Amino acid sequence: MTDATKGTKLERFTKLTGIVAPLDRANIDTDQIIPKQFLKRIERTGFGEFAFFDWRYLEDGVPNPDFILNQDRYRGANILVSGRNFGSGSSREHAPWALMEMGFKAIIAPSFADIFRSNCMQNGLLPVILDSSEVDTVMARALRGSGYSATVDLESQTVTDDQGLNASFEVDPFRKNSLLNGLDDIEITLDYEELIKSFELKRAARW
Repeated sequence: MTDATKGTKLERFTKLTGIVAPLDRANIDTDQIIPKQFLKRIERTGFGEFAFFDWRYLEDGVPNPDFILNQDRYRGANILVSGRNFGSGSSREHAPWALMEMGFKAIIAPSFADIFRSNCMQNGLLPVILDSSEVDTVMARALRGSGYSATVDLESQTVTDDQGLNASFEVDPFRKNSLLNGLDDIEITLDYEELIKSFELKRAARW
């Protein structure tokens, strides 16, 4: 197997406990997550500093003190909570790359754009859909407190905190297994490498 055919070994996602950062907006699209002028790189890295660029920085490039994710109390946050229809717009895979480089490993919202959600799962970023009331609870606690933390447990498919929250979420079994084992689609395909070779040999013989 050459380096070119190897899949990306994702970091395994089992249970995540961390600070929750709130972004209380609905319909955040991928152009807001990572604006189009920063899509010139062919690597998966180098996008984090440009995530939410138009909100995160002032015109002179100085961090915008009014943008909530710039506040010190959310420094080091690895869980993002936001409004409905997160990740709408284009299908750019750069959006989850940028969010992950910001440090986020899970996003909680009432709903996600389908393609964005799929892109997240394939890159090791867990999108968690909770009921609107549960998202409101997490959002309020993150906005109110300093250092509010929660636990996202993929194995039990729950989100909990030390204030009594115990919310369940659904996840596709195939994607759950991929995240738990740190496998992207190429790695999963390579598990069937011998069967693929056998099939190709039989097909070639028929010709």
